[in-house]
Amino acid sequence: MASKPEDSASAEKFGGDDVAVGYTGDENVVRNSDFVAGNTLYAKLQRLAGKLGVEQRGIERVPEDERTDTTMTNVGTMWLSANMVVSSFAIGALALPIFDLGFVDSALTIIFINILAIIPVCFFSSFGPRFGLRQMVLSRFFFGYHFNKLIALFNVIACLGWSAANVIVGAQLFVAVNNDMPGWAGIIIIAISTLIVCFFGYRIVHEYERFSWIPCFIIFCIVAGEFGHTGKFNNLLPMATGRGEAGDVLSFAASVYGFGTGWCSYAADYTVYQPANRSRTSIFLWTFGGLFIPLIFTELLGAAIMTAATNDLDYSNAYYDNGIGGLLAIVLVPRLGHFGKFCLVILALSIIANNCPNIYSVSLSLQVMHRETQRVPRFIWVVIGTGIYIAIAIPGYDHFASWLETFMTIIAYWLAIYEGISLTEHFLFRRGFGGYNVEDYTDAKKLPPGFAAAVAFAFGVMGVVLGMAQTWYIGVIGTLCGTEYGGDVGFELAFGFSAIAYACLRPLEKNYFKR
Repeated sequence: MASKPEDSASAEKFGGDDVAVGYTGDENVVRNSDFVAGNTLYAKLQRLAGKLGVEQRGIERVPEDERTDTTMTNVGTMWLSANMVVSSFAIGALALPIFDLGFVDSALTIIFINILAIIPVCFFSSFGPRFGLRQMVLSRFFFGYHFNKLIALFNVIACLGWSAANVIVGAQLFVAVNNDMPGWAGIIIIAISTLIVCFFGYRIVHEYERFSWIPCFIIFCIVAGEFGHTGKFNNLLPMATGRGEAGDVLSFAASVYGFGTGWCSYAADYTVYQPANRSRTSIFLWTFGGLFIPLIFTELLGAAIMTAATNDLDYSNAYYDNGIGGLLAIVLVPRLGHFGKFCLVILALSIIANNCPNIYSVSLSLQVMHRETQRVPRFIWVVIGTGIYIAIAIPGYDHFASWLETFMTIIAYWLAIYEGISLTEHFLFRRGFGGYNVEDYTDAKKLPPGFAAAVAFAFGVMGVVLGMAQTWYIGVIGTLCGTEYGGDVGFELAFGFSAIAYACLRPLEKNYFKR
């Protein structure tokens, strides 16, 4: 069936000449039925998706009458399951071997930096019900229609990098159970399992995340109990002082911040089907609880268990021989035997819950990047994204610890810039939620031009370069914040430089372009 002439503009917008038959009259609202009419390949794939129960909607705005996710607990359990996983345990375990921190200074850093990190995630989650738009589509109001494509590209890289890092942790656990199992096999098992969940879309992702935290929480409690029984927790490591300690804390804080705030660039993706009148405070608090509880619990546990490596050679060798898998295996297997190995398998599969948001959102970010990528159905991008991060994870398996630390801080850098610009736009220039005309989200001529955001982004990168402290480069200011290896203040400077630059440049842009 061919589309009506008057519908051709909207059809082009939403994926091809035949897509928008049944168009409802508002060019910015597409109903589920609008995806399936016509004989294009896009329409045929969408009809197949409908028959299989696969979510057909991509980055198009969700109409209010389709926002049927009325269960508030879904908001909390989404993040509870995504973070009650072995990946967040691994972040806490980095404190001692990478940053030479004892338990007390690690614990204080974990608690306070996580609070700072997750506040932007909670805030942007409240945008989903209000506007019915995905996070990378909302970002057009901050970065402009065209420059936002670069932001979407950064988000794609982040999602794929996250997924690769997470799946390596899971594979280490499989290898700890069976030393004859190659790491690549564990990577593929977890990746394919994640693909199955994400393929079906929003509803199935939420259903999976609603319950998957339960077995993981039970097993982490068993881990804590078994480790407590060994009596090898070493909380007597002295807290150092001076520039060296400051540098180590700042650098560890960057990794913790990167992990916690990593959900910021797709926070709204998981609340767009909540009712439009949902309380923003409720969304914020449910998101905060869903993030804070598992992050604190698992990261503190990881930091605590890693302290045993200071006075027990078996723990030290287990970690350096087989990473996080080896560390958890030496806690669970000696006394629990086969049941301990079963617990390791469950923890390995917990990575599915952690990777589901990454792979679901990478498909949406890819659709934002170009009109042609939007014509590829969301579920096809899920398959492609899975293949890409498998290809990244397999060669990265043997270099995990240093790679993870570097990746976490890079995530912190770019998201600090994202938050600096977007929060400044929202509070200073939009002056809250009333300053958005949501119908403008597809019209480049009504959105900000993006020049101020682009220049502010460059200033944010300048802050990163000045403040970063990595093994491969230490910035001028980073050098001042520590001793030999400096102290990483890259994300703090990135946020400050980008926010201040944007606050100065945006009025000039608005005055000249009138938008």
